Amino acid sequence: MATKKKDTVRYQGTGRRKTSVARAYLTQGEGNITVNGKPLDEYLPQETLKMVVNAPFVVTETVGQYDVNVNVYGGGYTGQAGAMRHAISRALLEVVDDYRPKLKAAGFLTRDPRAKERKKYGLKKARKAPQFSKR
Repeated sequence: MATKKKDTVRYQGTGRRKTSVARAYLTQGEGNITVNGKPLDEYLPQETLKMVVNAPFVVTETVGQYDVNVNVYGGGYTGQAGAMRHAISRALLEVVDDYRPKLKAAGFLTRDPRAKERKKYGLKKARKAPQFSKR
């Protein structure tokens, strides 16, 4: 949903991965990415995770054209990076709908359904059973 605020258009996208939820807001700019009030380089510890977040811009060839402000919570760094990628991809669709085939082919629009399986009673984890002893 694009909203106008003081003559600047802001595009919004919501992304999810595991237990993480991210809301991304895109505005015209120089390519600055802010996550929970911090720069991306300061927020994410690994270079690969930064590449995951920037991937939608690389695929759509829009690197450095938009400033991104992301609010993200829940999960760990990997889940949050995946949620941010999903949110940015959805926000880019609001900018230009022609990006859909590229983003879809890269798999950035599909919500990754993989999550931790719940623990079952009588077991130590979701599937791990206690050691069996005959006596």
